[in-house]
Amino acid sequence: MRLYSGPLSLFTAKIRVALAEKGVAYERVEVGWSRQARYEPHHPEVVAINPKRQVPCLVDGDLELYDSTLIFEYLEDRHPRPALMPTEPAAKARCRLLELEADEVLFPHVWTLIATGFYPGGGDAGRGEAEAGVRRYQHRLAERLGAQPHLCGSFTTADIANFVMLFAASTLGVPIPADVPALAAWAQRVSERPAVATEMRDLATAATTS
Repeated sequence: MRLYSGPLSLFTAKIRVALAEKGVAYERVEVGWSRQARYEPHHPEVVAINPKRQVPCLVDGDLELYDSTLIFEYLEDRHPRPALMPTEPAAKARCRLLELEADEVLFPHVWTLIATGFYPGGGDAGRGEAEAGVRRYQHRLAERLGAQPHLCGSFTTADIANFVMLFAASTLGVPIPADVPALAAWAQRVSERPAVATEMRDLATAATTS
C-alpha cells in the first residue's frame, strides 16, 4: 500500500492517523511542497491518479483512490479491525455525516485562516468571518458530542477528521474556547492517542520548518 502525502495536508493527516490507528504498513511518498510554491509542480503520479491534482492518493495493488473520505471508507472495509466506524446503519451514517461536516463545513473556514495567516501575502480578507465560523462550529460540535467520550461513542473517523481541522484552527489563532469545556476535554482525550500525538507533532514541525 502506498500513500501520496503532503507534509501539511490536513486531509492526508486524517489518513495517516487512520493508518496508524489500524497498524497498517504502507509506503509514504511525500510530494513536493513549499510555502512559496505550495504544491507546484504537482507530483506526476498524483496528477495521473487524481484529476484534482491533490493529495491524499492511495494505491493498493491495482486500485488507485483519492479523496480522504473515500479512502477512510476503503480502509475500514479492507482493514476492519480495529473499527473506526460504527456498524449499525444509522450510527454509521451519523459518523459519516460528522466526518463530512469537518471537510465541507469547518474546513472552508480553516482554509481562510491558512490563506490569511500562514501563506505569505494573504492579507486578512474574510478572516473575521472565518474565525466566527469556526467558533459556531465548535459550539455546534459540542452539542453533538454531549456527554459522550467521543463523537460517536467510541473513537471513529469523525473524531479524526474534526480533531485535525480544529487542531489546525487552534494553531492559527482560534482555539477551543473555555465556554465549551466538554469539547476541550474531548480534544485532550483525542490528542493523547499515540497516532494522533505523533501526527500533530509532525504537522507542527513541518509548519515551523517550511
